Amino acid sequence: MILTQAAIAAAVAAGEITIDPYDPEQLSPNAYDWRLGETLRTCDGELDAAQPTTFTETTIPNEGVQLQPGTLYLGVTLERTGSETYAQMLNGNRTTGSLGIWVHVSAPLGHVGHAIRWTLEIRAAKPVRVYPGMTLGKLVFLTTFGRRASYQRHGLKYMDSDGIDMSRLYEEIPGGTR
Repeated sequence: MILTQAAIAAAVAAGEITIDPYDPEQLSPNAYDWRLGETLRTCDGELDAAQPTTFTETTIPNEGVQLQPGTLYLGVTLERTGSETYAQMLNGNRTTGSLGIWVHVSAPLGHVGHAIRWTLEIRAAKPVRVYPGMTLGKLVFLTTFGRRASYQRHGLKYMDSDGIDMSRLYEEIPGGTR
Protein backbone atom coordinates (compact mmCIF):
# COMPACT_ATOMS: atom_id res chain seq x y z
CA MET A 1 0.00 0.00 0.00
CA ILE A 2 1.13 3.55 -0.76
CA LEU A 3 1.39 6.12 2.01
CA THR A 4 -0.76 9.24 1.72
CA GLN A 5 0.45 12.81 2.13
CA ALA A 6 -0.59 12.84 5.80
CA ALA A 7 1.03 9.44 6.45
CA ILE A 8 4.31 10.56 4.84
CA ALA A 9 4.35 13.74 6.94
CA ALA A 10 3.63 11.73 10.11
CA ALA A 11 6.36 9.18 9.28
CA VAL A 12 8.88 11.98 8.68
CA ALA A 13 7.92 13.58 12.01
CA ALA A 14 8.25 10.20 13.77
CA GLY A 15 11.69 9.55 12.22
CA GLU A 16 10.44 6.54 10.24
CA ILE A 17 11.22 8.27 6.91
CA THR A 18 14.26 10.42 6.20
CA ILE A 19 13.98 13.14 3.56
CA ASP A 20 16.86 15.61 3.61
CA PRO A 21 16.29 18.39 2.81
CA TYR A 22 12.61 18.08 3.66
CA ASP A 23 10.06 20.63 2.47
CA PRO A 24 6.41 19.93 3.36
CA GLU A 25 5.44 21.96 0.26
CA GLN A 26 6.86 19.08 -1.82
CA LEU A 27 4.22 16.67 -0.48
CA SER A 28 1.49 15.65 -2.93
CA PRO A 29 -1.57 13.45 -2.21
CA ASN A 30 0.34 10.13 -2.38
CA ALA A 31 3.99 11.07 -2.83
CA TYR A 32 6.87 13.43 -2.19
CA ASP A 33 7.98 15.54 -5.18
CA TRP A 34 11.72 14.98 -5.57
CA ARG A 35 14.04 17.49 -7.18
CA LEU A 36 17.08 17.42 -9.42
CA GLY A 37 20.43 17.92 -7.71
CA GLU A 38 23.12 20.16 -9.15
CA THR A 39 25.38 17.54 -10.76
CA LEU A 40 25.16 15.71 -14.10
CA ARG A 41 27.48 13.13 -15.59
CA THR A 42 27.64 12.36 -19.29
CA CYS A 43 28.87 8.90 -20.20
CA ASP A 44 31.86 9.12 -22.55
CA GLY A 45 32.40 6.87 -25.56
CA GLU A 46 31.23 3.29 -25.84
CA LEU A 47 29.61 1.60 -22.87
CA ASP A 48 30.84 -1.87 -21.86
CA ALA A 49 29.18 -3.80 -19.03
CA ALA A 50 32.51 -5.49 -18.19
CA GLN A 51 34.39 -2.19 -17.77
CA PRO A 52 33.98 0.89 -15.56
CA THR A 53 32.28 3.75 -17.41
CA THR A 54 34.23 6.90 -18.10
CA PHE A 55 32.33 10.13 -17.76
CA THR A 56 32.40 13.90 -17.74
CA GLU A 57 30.89 15.61 -14.71
CA THR A 58 29.37 19.09 -14.74
CA THR A 59 27.61 21.28 -12.24
CA ILE A 60 24.27 22.54 -13.53
CA PRO A 61 24.37 26.36 -13.43
CA ASN A 62 21.40 28.35 -12.14
CA GLU A 63 20.53 29.26 -15.74
CA GLY A 64 20.20 25.54 -16.47
CA VAL A 65 21.73 23.19 -18.99
CA GLN A 66 20.24 21.90 -22.22
CA LEU A 67 19.96 18.13 -22.48
CA GLN A 68 20.45 16.63 -25.93
CA PRO A 69 18.71 13.60 -27.44
CA GLY A 70 20.83 10.48 -27.84
CA THR A 71 22.92 11.24 -24.75
CA LEU A 72 22.76 9.29 -21.51
CA TYR A 73 22.90 11.62 -18.54
CA LEU A 74 23.25 10.48 -14.97
CA GLY A 75 22.02 12.91 -12.36
CA VAL A 76 21.24 12.84 -8.68
CA THR A 77 18.28 13.78 -6.53
CA LEU A 78 18.58 16.86 -4.36
CA GLU A 79 17.03 14.87 -1.52
CA ARG A 80 18.58 12.01 0.39
CA THR A 81 15.77 9.63 1.29
CA GLY A 82 15.44 6.41 3.22
CA SER A 83 13.53 4.36 5.73
CA GLU A 84 13.98 1.26 7.84
CA THR A 85 10.19 0.89 7.80
CA TYR A 86 9.07 1.60 4.22
CA ALA A 87 10.28 0.75 0.74
CA GLN A 88 10.45 3.58 -1.79
CA MET A 89 9.55 3.87 -5.46
CA LEU A 90 11.04 6.72 -7.49
CA ASN A 91 9.21 7.80 -10.63
CA GLY A 92 9.21 10.63 -13.10
CA ASN A 93 5.99 12.54 -13.47
CA ARG A 94 3.62 13.62 -16.19
CA THR A 95 4.90 17.20 -16.21
CA THR A 96 8.49 16.27 -17.04
CA GLY A 97 7.39 13.38 -19.27
CA SER A 98 5.39 15.79 -21.42
CA LEU A 99 8.63 17.76 -21.93
CA GLY A 100 10.20 14.57 -23.30
CA ILE A 101 12.35 13.96 -20.22
CA TRP A 102 12.53 10.36 -19.03
CA VAL A 103 14.08 9.74 -15.65
CA HIS A 104 14.95 6.64 -13.75
CA VAL A 105 13.19 4.07 -15.91
CA SER A 106 15.20 0.97 -15.01
CA ALA A 107 15.67 0.94 -11.23
CA PRO A 108 12.85 2.64 -9.33
CA LEU A 109 12.90 0.50 -6.16
CA GLY A 110 14.54 1.76 -2.97
CA HIS A 111 14.78 -1.12 -0.52
CA VAL A 112 13.94 -0.86 3.16
CA GLY A 113 17.12 0.43 4.80
CA HIS A 114 18.42 2.07 1.64
CA ALA A 115 19.10 5.73 2.53
CA ILE A 116 20.53 7.51 -0.52
CA ARG A 117 20.57 10.39 -2.90
CA TRP A 118 19.23 8.58 -5.95
CA THR A 119 21.28 8.22 -9.13
CA LEU A 120 19.01 9.21 -12.01
CA GLU A 121 19.10 7.90 -15.57
CA ILE A 122 18.01 10.86 -17.69
CA ARG A 123 17.15 10.90 -21.40
CA ALA A 124 15.66 13.66 -23.53
CA ALA A 125 13.43 13.19 -26.60
CA LYS A 126 14.25 16.71 -27.82
CA PRO A 127 16.65 19.39 -26.66
CA VAL A 128 15.31 20.57 -23.29
CA ARG A 129 16.69 22.82 -20.56
CA VAL A 130 16.77 21.58 -16.95
CA TYR A 131 17.60 23.47 -13.78
CA PRO A 132 19.08 22.52 -10.41
CA GLY A 133 16.35 22.08 -7.81
CA MET A 134 13.53 21.64 -10.32
CA THR A 135 10.91 19.00 -9.54
CA LEU A 136 11.37 15.98 -11.82
CA GLY A 137 9.25 13.27 -10.26
CA LYS A 138 7.48 11.64 -7.38
CA LEU A 139 8.71 9.36 -4.63
CA VAL A 140 6.17 7.02 -3.10
CA PHE A 141 6.57 5.10 0.12
CA LEU A 142 5.26 1.55 0.32
CA THR A 143 4.39 -0.65 3.26
CA THR A 144 6.03 -4.05 3.24
CA PHE A 145 4.56 -7.44 4.08
CA GLY A 146 6.41 -10.26 5.75
CA ARG A 147 9.63 -10.11 7.70
CA ARG A 148 11.67 -7.04 6.75
CA ALA A 149 15.28 -7.39 5.68
CA SER A 150 17.26 -4.14 5.69
CA TYR A 151 19.39 -3.29 2.66
CA GLN A 152 22.04 -1.91 5.06
CA ARG A 153 22.47 -5.28 6.77
CA HIS A 154 23.11 -7.07 3.49
CA GLY A 155 26.17 -4.98 2.54
CA LEU A 156 24.99 -4.48 -1.03
CA LYS A 157 27.20 -2.48 -3.39
CA TYR A 158 25.15 0.72 -3.73
CA MET A 159 24.17 1.12 -0.07
CA ASP A 160 26.42 4.11 0.68
CA SER A 161 25.37 6.18 -2.32
CA ASP A 162 25.50 9.91 -1.69
CA GLY A 163 25.97 11.08 -5.23
CA ILE A 164 25.95 9.75 -8.74
CA ASP A 165 26.84 6.06 -8.85
CA MET A 166 28.14 4.70 -12.11
CA SER A 167 27.27 1.14 -13.05
CA ARG A 168 29.27 -1.47 -11.17
CA LEU A 169 27.97 -4.41 -13.17
CA TYR A 170 31.58 -5.13 -14.17
CA GLU A 171 32.11 -6.42 -10.60
CA GLU A 172 29.73 -9.31 -11.35
CA ILE A 173 30.91 -10.26 -14.86
CA PRO A 174 33.53 -13.01 -15.03
CA GLY A 175 36.62 -11.42 -16.55
CA GLY A 176 35.31 -7.92 -15.90
CA THR A 177 37.54 -5.24 -14.40
CA ARG A 178 37.46 -5.20 -10.61
